[in-house]
Amino acid sequence: MSAVVVFGGGGFLGQQLVDRLTAEGMTVCVAVRHPERARLALRAIDSDRVTVLKADVRDARSVAEAVAGADAVVNAVSAYVEKGGVTFEAVHEKGAETIARESAAADVSRLILVSGIGADPQSTSLYIRARGRGECLVREAFTGATIARPSAMLGPGDGPFNTVAGLARVLPALPLIGGGHTRLQPVFVEDVAAAIAAMLFDPGTVGQTYELAGPKVYTLRDLTKMALRFAGKRRPLFSLPLAIAEVQARAFEFLPNPPLTTSQVDLLKSDNVASGKLPGFEQLAIQPRSVEAVVPTYIKAEA
Repeated sequence: MSAVVVFGGGGFLGQQLVDRLTAEGMTVCVAVRHPERARLALRAIDSDRVTVLKADVRDARSVAEAVAGADAVVNAVSAYVEKGGVTFEAVHEKGAETIARESAAADVSRLILVSGIGADPQSTSLYIRARGRGECLVREAFTGATIARPSAMLGPGDGPFNTVAGLARVLPALPLIGGGHTRLQPVFVEDVAAAIAAMLFDPGTVGQTYELAGPKVYTLRDLTKMALRFAGKRRPLFSLPLAIAEVQARAFEFLPNPPLTTSQVDLLKSDNVASGKLPGFEQLAIQPRSVEAVVPTYIKAEA
């Protein structure tokens, strides 16, 4: 397997995946809506093995052009905010189906869909439901598709820890959505990229669904306190009811880079941990790294 197309290759996970695949000798086509933005994000990666192509998952023709001649396709496209025509249904359902259908038509041998732990086609959350329905549509359109369900991902430039550290620099106290009781199992983004690369090389992963979660479970309160400690800050914490957090998130979504979205609030309404019923890192012979081992490498305490 030598030629891989990564839809969403300029994103948080996508960049790490492109780096991993090129390091393993593969040629990668990054298919994105904003090519110049992706080229800037990927500038540190071996350019001889990376090409960037303009493609929109809502446009079947551009998807077909992107997957033509590919050995494998990874759909790492993610939308946490609905704006204009970029809706959860358009991206995570119809867009995922389009990539799967065009990949099948192009005789692509492998397809991996990046979804998320907790994806549920029956969920009352628009985001979580779209993720679940997208999985079903991909299964129907591409026989043998592999689904990767990572938990909340952390790493340089991540939302959760960098957001907490940033807020601690400007706020006298920090909110804990829902009281901070939600249980989470964060995973290092580089470990997720390694897992997806391993799936591409392992024919035993065909048709499987993998839950990619970190080695430890924490509460949101635990993680917030940890982020403060890593950033060298002390701040009182207060409980923020989910209903109020949702209202605030809707207002934040008008910002170019919202610190909180309604889909993120939805994900905090229930525990976001591996079920233990599906294969994961162990079956891929990967030992995921812990929050304690990773976060201090990119969040430094202020002097």
